[in-house]
Amino acid sequence: MQELQEQIGFSAGQIYDYLSSNNGQATFSKMKKELDLKGNFADLGLGWLAREDKVEISKKGTSVNVRLK
Repeated sequence: MQELQEQIGFSAGQIYDYLSSNNGQATFSKMKKELDLKGNFADLGLGWLAREDKVEISKKGTSVNVRLK
């Protein structure tokens, strides 16, 4: 279980770094594709950041937008 939690935390770090280097925002689908996170780790990492209140998530049409707080 610890290894899984570490992998989720690592994914959260990748997402945070990606957003930091992209003016603090991106669409979730583009970010997920560019980071090439396997399985559900993009979802889990984003959830981790949302739980820590580090990102804002919004939806416009079918696009989900993510930005740093």
